Amino acid sequence: MVGGQGSIAMVDRSSREQIGWCLFYGAGIIGTLVLYGVLQERIMTIPYGDDGTFKYSVFLVFMNRVFAVVFSLCMVRLNNEEMRNSAPLWKYLIISFSNVYASTCQYEALKYVSFAVQMLCKSFKMLPVMLWGIAISGKRYEWKDWLVAAAVTCGVTEFLLTGPTAAPTDRASSLVGLCWLLAFLALDGLTSTMQEKLFKEHKTTKCNQMLYVNGLSSVVSLATLTTTGQLVPAFGYWLAEPRFLADSLTLSASAVSSQWFIYSQVKEFGALVFAATMNVRQVVSILVSYMKYHHPITVLQVFGLLAVFAALFCKSYLGMRQQTEKGEHQPLVSETEEAGKEGTATADYRAADKA
Repeated sequence: MVGGQGSIAMVDRSSREQIGWCLFYGAGIIGTLVLYGVLQERIMTIPYGDDGTFKYSVFLVFMNRVFAVVFSLCMVRLNNEEMRNSAPLWKYLIISFSNVYASTCQYEALKYVSFAVQMLCKSFKMLPVMLWGIAISGKRYEWKDWLVAAAVTCGVTEFLLTGPTAAPTDRASSLVGLCWLLAFLALDGLTSTMQEKLFKEHKTTKCNQMLYVNGLSSVVSLATLTTTGQLVPAFGYWLAEPRFLADSLTLSASAVSSQWFIYSQVKEFGALVFAATMNVRQVVSILVSYMKYHHPITVLQVFGLLAVFAALFCKSYLGMRQQTEKGEHQPLVSETEEAGKEGTATADYRAADKA
């Protein structure tokens, strides 16, 4: 199991060493995903030479999934896990379809709205995930979960209504971009719910699920490129623009590198620490985007951002406090058990884009 060796290693380390490793994993997650976000925004909004901006979002999804398959294979071998599927292939395929098209929607949205809007709407996905959980798994949530979801929703709404939200492109349109993000939220919420359902019903490990979801996602994205006639022009653009080739490879490499840091942190310190790390990463990513690409922002939008991140950090704090009161100081001992206990936090760990 994924937790065993990690648990033993953590027991053998001093408190100072544990803090050091936690910070190391956290810095790795934040660094790789901030780079991923910067490159994602650059690729989708800034032209490369005379060929204009890159138009084939599914191609980026395909590249990321191919890199992720290699990573998943390495992790399966490293953990001596079986290669065969732990759940029926059709269930992995459902996740793969929603996974690919959710990622495509988030890339497409960047053509129309700013990166900050995209990131905030990913926070907003808390509500769709909860609704999908009720509809599919019959889950129940405490009043604190609904309160946090309401605070996030209000903060995102304030940000959207009180200042500029369009992307710095010729065809920027906040309305079109928000439609893409709504599609992303629906598909991503379905992906999270189905992944959690597989953890519970079929006792799949994270590596096994990553391997099959990424493998089938590669097939789905390649089939989409082929049937829509985008495969040849996408590869043509990729080969014609050396800077884009380098950026796209770095994008995929940063995404898959983040998977190792995420895997290690979740394994050794638990899903709640990872959720808190992802909150910090959101703050840093938005700040870096504003500084690098000089997006305008109003004072009321700043208050909206503060409301969202205060709610998210409050959620992480309450989760850690509850874990401490129960005496659960151990790292992630059992993947399937943790998936059931941590719900939304574990759902954020997936074989998909993290930016």
